[in-house]
Amino acid sequence: MNSGLDFDLDDLSPVDDASKEAMETFWAGELTVLSQHHTTPNGSHSFVLAHDRSVTWGIPGEPQLVAISVARDLRQSTFTFETSHHATASFAQNWLAERGCPLDPIALRGGDYIEPADDLTVQVEQQIQKSGTRYEVLDTCTSDYDPSEAWTLVRDSCATQTPIRLFHEEWDHDAGTYTMREGAFADVEAAQTWLNERGGPLPEPPEYSDHNGAVVRARMARTALARSAGAAASPQTGLDAPRTTPAVPIQRPVQGRLL
Repeated sequence: MNSGLDFDLDDLSPVDDASKEAMETFWAGELTVLSQHHTTPNGSHSFVLAHDRSVTWGIPGEPQLVAISVARDLRQSTFTFETSHHATASFAQNWLAERGCPLDPIALRGGDYIEPADDLTVQVEQQIQKSGTRYEVLDTCTSDYDPSEAWTLVRDSCATQTPIRLFHEEWDHDAGTYTMREGAFADVEAAQTWLNERGGPLPEPPEYSDHNGAVVRARMARTALARSAGAAASPQTGLDAPRTTPAVPIQRPVQGRLL
């Protein structure tokens, strides 16, 4: 992770006004790069997921993650520049995937990142990452501390029941883990009521019911098996071994899920 970004655009011109404006308003000095992917051999595309430190001093609740997509046409000496802010990494990764970025290189796993607390978290995140344009984002909110959480409210175009979905991410800093859960509501007002009152557990989607529960549990089992197989195939020793206690830096970008 680093804060240095150079998209190598000095000899290129923006292809349209939107790219020009995005580039002119872009400020790399406040970004901490969390993951990035650049195409080879000609470097025509760059994809970056970063934490925007400036947001932490701005309007409370604003999304702190920024996804950046740069497409270069080297023959025409032009570039397209796009950015998008998100409350959680999974939605930022979905946005990048829709622009051609493979998911594996921009995953936030291991090293200095806190880990998902359970397999359901992994499943929900993968569902978001691979959802394409399924979810229409209606609202987001990010809270660094008390509570330490972020949520994204969406309209699910594939849901025949309770189409308003709330994706809620919460961090346990002491354990060095986080959870992601999906809630289902009939309308936006019901979702806002739950967020304001927190009077009970997040209502699960109908897909999690006993009728479809076997499918959900089977997906979770496959995810757990894949994770276990990956860990067994890549034993970690020495400096690469997992920490038993989380490291604590001076400044922790929570939404980047740094320890």
